[in-house]
Amino acid sequence: MRIADLRHRLRSLGAKPKHEERVLRLWVNALPQTHGRRRIEDWLPLELREALPALEAELAALAQLRSAHDGEDGSQRLLVTLADGQTVESVLLPRDGLCVSTQAGCAVGCVFCMTGRDGLIRQLTSAEIVAQVALARQRRAVRKVVFMGMGEPAHNLDEVLEAIDLLGTAGGVGHKQLVFSTVGDERVFERLPQGRVKPALALSLHTTKAALRAQLLPRAPRFEPADLVEAGERYARSTGYPIQYQWTLIEGVNDGDDEIEGIVALLKGRYAIMNMIPFNAVDGLSFRRPTDDRAAQIMRTLNHRGVLARLRQSAGQDVDAGCGQLRARELAPGRRRIPIRA
Repeated sequence: MRIADLRHRLRSLGAKPKHEERVLRLWVNALPQTHGRRRIEDWLPLELREALPALEAELAALAQLRSAHDGEDGSQRLLVTLADGQTVESVLLPRDGLCVSTQAGCAVGCVFCMTGRDGLIRQLTSAEIVAQVALARQRRAVRKVVFMGMGEPAHNLDEVLEAIDLLGTAGGVGHKQLVFSTVGDERVFERLPQGRVKPALALSLHTTKAALRAQLLPRAPRFEPADLVEAGERYARSTGYPIQYQWTLIEGVNDGDDEIEGIVALLKGRYAIMNMIPFNAVDGLSFRRPTDDRAAQIMRTLNHRGVLARLRQSAGQDVDAGCGQLRARELAPGRRRIPIRA
């Protein structure tokens, strides 16, 4: 189900714009359709009232909780079952954030990521994306939504933008609290500025070397890192939100002094934030996580050299639940965990 289809159905049941917005607002905020002081008998058309129980059941079936895994950092990873039985992951983050999936699987094939190992399975609809927010709001407040879960949002652009529009209006999420994460795609820089809700942008960089980036992100568009930064800078200046650059720190791959120099050359003086995320162990991969001391040293050096950098942790590491791992463990419960070596 797409949000556009849901809107059409509501109109076919006699909903006027104010009725339509009320139904959508209550759904995305995880509130019952009977919520409020006014009786629905005095508010909604009869045909719509009669259809509400079946509609609520259908919306609830879009995303159902299969399992929840608490992290020591206050995060909670959710394995979510969709109506067709497919599973995706959402993550409740500390400080009222939520990370949602936009695809089941992913076609980019980042070599350090569990999600892309099996390729793209299917796209999520805009309603399935929003349903993850509604499900999460049954558990705690959600005031920020990041599109950094399973999938590449740029490969499902129409559905993601439709979800962003609803979340930034009826969903009550501040526009800069909606974060669109992508490896980079020309369509993103064309389409995002056109919407009435303009999200913040996070760009997956991971290295300043074009050849290495092609190896790490084998099916991402072939952007020169400098060109990707230029495109990000233009969007940042147009929206007033700094660009977030994502960098998965992998020992011996992209944690060297040469990369530090490359980051300084690219980002010093830019309207940008560099998020350094130490690699999270993935079954079957030989990549290793840098030591905590090395990661902290990189962050301090960048800040000292004029690049705003933050050291992030992938939520759920203590429960072995990095992005894609819950789903993979569900499909293959006997798989062995490869420990992180510092």
